[in-house]
Amino acid sequence: DNIEIYDVKFETLKMFNVEITNSKLEKNTFTDITFENCNFSNTSFENSSFIKCQFNNCKIAGSSFIESRLYNVSFEDVNSNYANFSLASIENILFKKSILRNSYFLENKLKNILFENTDLTQAQFIKTSLKDIDFSSSTIEGIVVSPQDIKGAIINQFQSVDLLYLLGVKVKFD
Repeated sequence: DNIEIYDVKFETLKMFNVEITNSKLEKNTFTDITFENCNFSNTSFENSSFIKCQFNNCKIAGSSFIESRLYNVSFEDVNSNYANFSLASIENILFKKSILRNSYFLENKLKNILFENTDLTQAQFIKTSLKDIDFSSSTIEGIVVSPQDIKGAIINQFQSVDLLYLLGVKVKFD
């Protein structure tokens, strides 16, 4: 708890069962790192870079990736509830079987991002274009997004009901 690490380059590591919570790991560079069964809940990774990294069965709930760079990163079976990815550059990312409930994406540049069987319940995408992003296998119930940001996103027929509020339409089920 309460560790502070700044301006360090971590390269070609495998981290197993590491637990660093309520900490600041800011302005660091993580390259070719595998995080396995780690817990980084409520930790700030602000202004950091993650390049060719994997998070497998990890917990990053409440963590902050504000103004970070994520490139070629996969999140598989990750609990990232309430994670904040605001102002981050996010490219070539896979979220698979992960939980991003109540997560926050503000003014992001998203490129080649895949949400596969991911729970995005009440996630917020503000001033973040979701054009060509496929949400069809994920849960988007209560997602917060503007009509211009969701334009061009890929959803399934059942998810369309979750987005009707953008048109001011109310659906009545008998």
